[in-house]
Amino acid sequence: MKLSYSREAISDLIRLREFIASKNPEAAQKIAKSIQKGIAQLNTFPYLGVEVELAPDPEMIRDLIIGNYIARYLIHSKHVYILRVWHHKEERL
Repeated sequence: MKLSYSREAISDLIRLREFIASKNPEAAQKIAKSIQKGIAQLNTFPYLGVEVELAPDPEMIRDLIIGNYIARYLIHSKHVYILRVWHHKEERL
């Protein structure tokens, strides 16, 4: 599987890291690594996340739960696209 990030997902990761780093830089680094490690699992296990029931194609759009964070992604052919990344308490779009 090939893994790609949308511009929104990259912005989400930067925003989350900056928010955490303003309070605790060490925690920001640890959480960023944890999220990256979780997402990397999708290379081997693309169907690891749970289906997004309200999506047009729930089997292909999934949410991967990584601690307190959620990575929404799309599976297409041999490609996994990371669409967005949120803290579980944030409003999801």
